[in-house]
Amino acid sequence: MWAWPGPRRAAGLPRAMSQRKRSKGLGSSQADDGEEDFALTHTPTPTQVQRSLARRPQDQVNQKVSELVQFLLVKDQKKIPIKRADILKKVIREYRDIYSEILSRAGRTLQQVFGLRLVEIDTKHHIYILTSDLPRAEQENLRQDNQTPKLGLLIVILSFIFMKGNSVKDGAVWEFLRRLRLQPGERHEVFGDVKKLVTEEFVRQKYLEIIPIPLTDPPEFQYQWGPRAAKETSKRDVLRFVAKIQGKDPTFWMSQYNEAKATS
Repeated sequence: MWAWPGPRRAAGLPRAMSQRKRSKGLGSSQADDGEEDFALTHTPTPTQVQRSLARRPQDQVNQKVSELVQFLLVKDQKKIPIKRADILKKVIREYRDIYSEILSRAGRTLQQVFGLRLVEIDTKHHIYILTSDLPRAEQENLRQDNQTPKLGLLIVILSFIFMKGNSVKDGAVWEFLRRLRLQPGERHEVFGDVKKLVTEEFVRQKYLEIIPIPLTDPPEFQYQWGPRAAKETSKRDVLRFVAKIQGKDPTFWMSQYNEAKATS
């Protein structure tokens, strides 16, 4: 049995999310935003890419790489998952025949200069995020900024979901948050609209997935980890966080310990 400690001052929630963290509605999917896909008509072979690259002025190719790096960094600052369709439409444009080369060079620049890694989290719709390529940091070394309290709340929610079996009903999540003195209908001095933060912002950032439960009236939902959470932290890190808060050894929760060990 796992339970969170008693109520604590919400503004002081633990800050344990890795530096890897890099913002529409309830459980919305990137495929549901109404935008028409701006897709490649075909995928050039590596040989075709190299031939096309040889015909392009290298200074223009390098300019496209720089433009893409800047585009990805801006999107990352807003914590918006990045669509290939947007990259093609807003940056690549007439250079689609060497898209893969521009993307590859931009990825290397991001890694070498900024310590960031471009990760495709949805291979069907070609959705990307940036994650830190630096070693995971202990919480004392994390940078302090205005996102830190939100990330503290996020790691608490992710911990709750994992410790409860990786999927939790919305009612249980909100009851848990009420014990931390966070009310869904009240504006918090640090987090603002808590319900909007959890059900919209964290979902849009792909940290959480909120999935409707079929045949429920009134409608009920299941909370699960989103693909960004799975890329930016791990079950082992979350279990260590919980163990530190609870003052116990991670092996106290043997089922979660074995799962974390198997998936790390």
